[in-house]
Order: sequence, then structure tokens, then C-alpha cells
Amino acid sequence: MQKSTETSIKNAEFVSNLAQYWLTPFSIFLAITIVGLPLLLLWLPIGHVFTRRYIANMSIELTDKKLIVRKGVFTRTENSVPLDKITDMALIQGPLMRFFKLHKLTVETAGQSDSGALLNLTGIVNAAEFRSMVLAQKEKLNQLEVPQIQDENNDTQVVSLLQEISDTLKRIEANSKNNAVT
Repeated sequence: MQKSTETSIKNAEFVSNLAQYWLTPFSIFLAITIVGLPLLLLWLPIGHVFTRRYIANMSIELTDKKLIVRKGVFTRTENSVPLDKITDMALIQGPLMRFFKLHKLTVETAGQSDSGALLNLTGIVNAAEFRSMVLAQKEKLNQLEVPQIQDENNDTQVVSLLQEISDTLKRIEANSKNNAVT
């Protein structure tokens, strides 16, 4: 097994009322339907246990190179998103989220095949601060990867290579003109 060369920067924490937020919409639906009232008595304890277990299995880790998200109760998933592939991180707060003082952080990446966010992260403590840390680390990583060509020897090699490419293109153009004439 390879030893990881990555450094952990921040492990996100989740707000204490996240389970209540997730249970509320379905509880409201059950409460306003006649058939749902008896089911509500089952839903609240079962839903509470399930959501608590789900939250306990969730983790979000920011390393110096990627964002790692783990979640799931029955099927556990781990998403590892390289920071340089992140194109957008949005903070969303709907009416129910405002009531519970929560934010949803969405992560979109380059090369994403479907519409919408790759990751939806709800209930992170200080979500705006966590978002800022991810974007700052992404910027720091991008600055480290920018090639610095300051050596005069490299400049000479680049000019020489460009001259070779130019000469090759001129020969190809001349050959295509000769073939077009005949």
C-alpha cells in the first residue's frame, strides 16, 4: 500500500440540527395527510435513527491536493475531487435552510458529464469559511503548478523548437501546393 503524500488541512464538521432539517419536509408531508398521521409516529423514531447514523458516517476532508467526501449507511461512497478540477463552489440557502441556519455547498468540476453539482454538501459548520479555504488551497495549488521559464537556456530551446515547427509547416505548405498543381 502506498503512503499518501498529502497533508490534511481541514476536516469539516456538521451542524447539530442537520438531522432535524432532513426529517422536517417528509414529516410535514405526513402531518398534512390523513393517511400519514399514523405513519408519522413510525417515521420520526426510525428516520431519526437513520439520519443520525448517516451523519455519523459522513466526513469531508480538505487536503493540500483534493477534497474527499465520504458518506453512506448501507452503501458507503467516497468521492475524491482534485482541487484543480473544481470549477465552481456555490453556497445555497433556501427558506427551510434559513430557518435551520444551514447552507448547502455545491461543488462543480471540469468535465462533469451531467448537469447539476457533482457534490451537494449540506450542513457544514461555517460553510462559507470552508468554501473559502477550499478555493484558497485551489489557488495556492494552481500557483505552484505554473511553470516558471526564466532560464535563458530554456528560452533558446523554445525559440529553436518554434523555428523547427515553422520550417516544417513551410515544407508541408510547399508540398501541398506542388501536389495541387500536378
